[in-house]
Amino acid sequence: MPTQNNPGRGGSTATRNPPGNQTPNTPDVDESEIARLKVDELRSRLARRGVGGTDGMKKDQLVKALVKSLTDDSSSGGGSRRDSGRSAGLSAGGARGAGSSGSGRSSRSDDGGGARTGQHTSSSVRYSQEITSTDDEPERPGRSLVTTDHDVIRQWAEARGGVPTTVDGSEHDGHAGVLRFDFPANGREDRLREISWDDWFATFDERRLNFIYQEERSDGRQSNFFRLENPDREDG
Repeated sequence: MPTQNNPGRGGSTATRNPPGNQTPNTPDVDESEIARLKVDELRSRLARRGVGGTDGMKKDQLVKALVKSLTDDSSSGGGSRRDSGRSAGLSAGGARGAGSSGSGRSSRSDDGGGARTGQHTSSSVRYSQEITSTDDEPERPGRSLVTTDHDVIRQWAEARGGVPTTVDGSEHDGHAGVLRFDFPANGREDRLREISWDDWFATFDERRLNFIYQEERSDGRQSNFFRLENPDREDG
């Protein structure tokens, strides 16, 4: 008795869900790779691309939304190349240094200005609003923010009269030690030694730090709160 094909059931999963890019003329969009991203990573990438309203979306909806956003960019030849250039939008690996000029205006970090993630990424990073450029604004006063963008960090510090410093005595092998900002208007701290913006950002990138901060307190007053955190170390 001849074997009959039954396309309705028992078909190949690989045929229904082929790996790689299933959208014609979009070589930068690897849908299989995108589907392997975690929900938080999908939401983060969508937020960077200006796609909102993702809080209530399930993973398959997030995947479709990111694929659509990338596909639209690829089809039009414009938009952000940051996500598509990394295929899945995974966090970049080790630091490549600040890559800054003598002016310290180094623009983005090696991670494109977004939060760095690792084995010990804290809840503070996960639940903070990601800021990737000086054009981004907090969703509300008192919102916890996170960035690695050099211009964002420098603008925040200088708006408060802050200067880049390291804790005196924490240096090693000729490199800056513990990074801090000093706010002279609040009284100089003797243990802090001023360093250049180039040195501050070189150390910031080398150690893969995140800058967690606030622009305003919940009552709308300017906030000086910030914290530096390494997602690869449990102790930050």
